[in-house]
Amino acid sequence: MQIKKEIQVAGRSFGVEFGDRGMLSDSAVFMNYGDTVVMVNANASEKPRDGIDFFPLSVEYEERLYSVGKIPGGFIKREGRPSEKAILSGRAVDRPLRPLFPKGYRNDVQVVCTVMSVENDNLPEILAINGASLALLLSSVPYTTPLAAVMVGLVDGELVLNPTSKEREVSKLNLTVCATESRVMMIEAGAYEVDEDTMIKAISFGFEACQPIIAFEKELMAAYGKEKKVPVLYTLDENVENEVRAFAKDLVAEAMHITDKDERSVKMDAVKAAVSAEFDAKYPENKSDIAETLYMLQKETVRDMAILEHKRVDGRAFDQIRNLAAEVALLPRTHGSGLFTRGSTQVLAVATLGAIGDIQILDGVSEEESKRYIHHYNFPSYSVGETRPMRGPGRREIGHGALAEKALEPLVPSEEEFPYTIRVVSEVLSSNGSTSQASVCASTLALMDAGVPLKRPVAGIAMGLFTTDDLSQEEIVTDIQGVEDFFGDMDFKVAGTSEGITAIQVDTKIAGLSPWCIEKAIRDAKTARMEILEVMAGAITAPRPEVSQYAPKIFTITINPDKIREVIGSGGKVINKIIADTGVKIDIDDSGKVFVGGPDIEMVKKAIAIIEGIVKEVVPGEIYLGKVVKLATFGAFVEILPGKEGLVHISKLDSKRVEKVEDVVSMGDEILVKVTEIDQQGRINLSRKDALVEMAKREAEQKSE
Repeated sequence: MQIKKEIQVAGRSFGVEFGDRGMLSDSAVFMNYGDTVVMVNANASEKPRDGIDFFPLSVEYEERLYSVGKIPGGFIKREGRPSEKAILSGRAVDRPLRPLFPKGYRNDVQVVCTVMSVENDNLPEILAINGASLALLLSSVPYTTPLAAVMVGLVDGELVLNPTSKEREVSKLNLTVCATESRVMMIEAGAYEVDEDTMIKAISFGFEACQPIIAFEKELMAAYGKEKKVPVLYTLDENVENEVRAFAKDLVAEAMHITDKDERSVKMDAVKAAVSAEFDAKYPENKSDIAETLYMLQKETVRDMAILEHKRVDGRAFDQIRNLAAEVALLPRTHGSGLFTRGSTQVLAVATLGAIGDIQILDGVSEEESKRYIHHYNFPSYSVGETRPMRGPGRREIGHGALAEKALEPLVPSEEEFPYTIRVVSEVLSSNGSTSQASVCASTLALMDAGVPLKRPVAGIAMGLFTTDDLSQEEIVTDIQGVEDFFGDMDFKVAGTSEGITAIQVDTKIAGLSPWCIEKAIRDAKTARMEILEVMAGAITAPRPEVSQYAPKIFTITINPDKIREVIGSGGKVINKIIADTGVKIDIDDSGKVFVGGPDIEMVKKAIAIIEGIVKEVVPGEIYLGKVVKLATFGAFVEILPGKEGLVHISKLDSKRVEKVEDVVSMGDEILVKVTEIDQQGRINLSRKDALVEMAKREAEQKSE
């Protein structure tokens, strides 16, 4: 039976179809918002997965290029590895859903969001979050909390719900808010230095806008939802838990009250060894329960310290940042480098400047087709003292790189101001909490060291949260370290400048955040950000006035678009010869902008002179110094401008009669010629005789004067 329902959201049709599609899935819904359509399928395994200590939720976000009328590029002509955008969208669906499943649920759950049609005004990634929630609510999977997502823009000082494509182009804010009936579950924002008050209002605006969608989901679940399966939840063996608690509680508390990280780790290793010696032989089948009980004891101790004792593990005040250090110009041959250290978190960022042609081409369903500013993030195993295999970037690395890129992008100069492609790579040297925000700081240092004229420096900080089980008490802490991230309830990252916020990313492990928590985290983050910016200014106060000697020197000239073909030449012959002769890189856009770059500024100038010569118009009556490039019985062909030749007829070679062309000129000779005519076919007729006469006349006039 087909079921079709819809409501209005921001003046557009927001609807769902289900019941007669994807019949073998536990749940399958076709979500639509305007002409954007996302199919969401939700399924779960019949039994819990044995031998794991986590919830195996898998969210896949599948972009289909037919959704925007494209055929995939490449030889295979089909979609392959998910694009970076698809990976980030999948993470955005996963993060707010995960905390809403029952604690101890170990069944494999898979949610697949397939983008099938895209209208640029209505973003599929926002629709996918709503579709994932609804698909799970309608399924037999034990998920029962409606979740909604909206986007908020800021256009001409006004908050806009789900801004259209044109509105997003001028919006100072791109904010995604995910919420339940009572709390905010996820915040993702990119902004052009939006102030804290406006950001807080925008999040509240988004929360309220989620409520009609939540009511819509609740109505559908009540009317059409399947009966929920009773979950088999993982629970600890009561005897094992009680004995381990009695044996280890005081030992764990003693260890977790040690403020020095290394000493605390050594003590906890000793506690684990003691527990293992005491219980492994006694309960050989319950080793995972023993480990889980130890984990819970550590978590409870850290949380009790914060809530009951008002203490942090390392002894800092709740609003205190760890020791900070900043340094630039570490690597001699790179274009720019910066090192940022916060406690034992340390990130080295390296900036590289390239030609405009080095932009990243994007093959996806979004409006963005290329990127000129690129940020990559590497998190090697040695950064946490481990020895896992080194492989390509995972979802976490891609997500952290994208967050740092989002934080800095509003401050990166335009192509007109700075005609370079910019790539920054953040290498995490040591990780003990919030490496993504350390990457923001290190990357700012590297860009300024590279001579990129950032409008203002950008810094980032991560805020944490500790709550009681009933969420009645909340404590916000500034600059969370690893143990606080691991045992705490949220990771609230805020990046920005002295003028405002440029990026926010919030993850939570509980059933959402209160308005008080959100506001305090944002305001405390500003205080911390100002302190960090001051330390960064001690390393470098402003972008270097010139780019590195090892960076390409890029100049821009503008030519008549009609002349582009002449610069490129047949089959690229002309432009390739310029590149071969000078060693430069040349990029030309359709508007006639020509970007010429290379390490040798003299060669760059030479290439520009050649291009300017090619596009320069030949003027009848003008005298040019040209080069003989071809001889014929009837005359000589002379190149008067790059790529532009004319014929000097044998009768025009000299004032006296010429029997043979070779009697007057040879190949390679440079001679003065006058343009006598450009015929209707564009052929240029030249005269050496007329040029000689005119030059003699000019000399006589000069002598007379």
